[in-house]
Amino acid sequence: MTPREILTAGKVVPVIAIDDLSTAVDLAHALVEGGIPTLEITLRTAAGLEAIRQIKKEVPNAIVGAGTVTNGEQLKAVTDAGAVFAISPGFNINFAKAAEKSSIAVIPGIATPGELMLALEHGINTMKLFPAEVVGGKAMLKALYGPFADVRFCPTGGISLETAPEYLALPNVLCVGGSWLTPKEAVQNKDWAAITKLAKEASAL
Repeated sequence: MTPREILTAGKVVPVIAIDDLSTAVDLAHALVEGGIPTLEITLRTAAGLEAIRQIKKEVPNAIVGAGTVTNGEQLKAVTDAGAVFAISPGFNINFAKAAEKSSIAVIPGIATPGELMLALEHGINTMKLFPAEVVGGKAMLKALYGPFADVRFCPTGGISLETAPEYLALPNVLCVGGSWLTPKEAVQNKDWAAITKLAKEASAL
């Protein structure tokens, strides 16, 4: 799948940190059932890679990717685990070279026009604006649209259900990333109905 196909499959890409591996598959099922198929499983926890493997195997309707991928070694590891995309929090020349060789879609995080131009030099025109609210949010995206009208974004960082519609209304935004779909307490309590409800609200945006 192309980056734009991945990011237009749903309005929100949940940023998921799996602490307890036993929750991974049920959590993925709950999100997909609510209409959120694109799942970013971050490498912020030790369970991340195995969670990607399990979800890939057990939840066929999920589009499973990896987040917090910061170097070529991690990019290879998530590819081997079955991820169909990788999202990074930032972008530099070494990661750009790794992305060029990657067999899966790479969606880099950028926060400046310079990083955006580096991504374009390496054939990437679909990116994550991160941390969105910190670096200007909607105002930054509007400013970038002028000189970079062909670039599309998944802004992530500080976005909520309430603010997401304002982002989604922008012409250069495909979807938004957010952690509000997987509140820690609901996951710990295995309250999958609550997760599905949050996913349905997000998919209706």
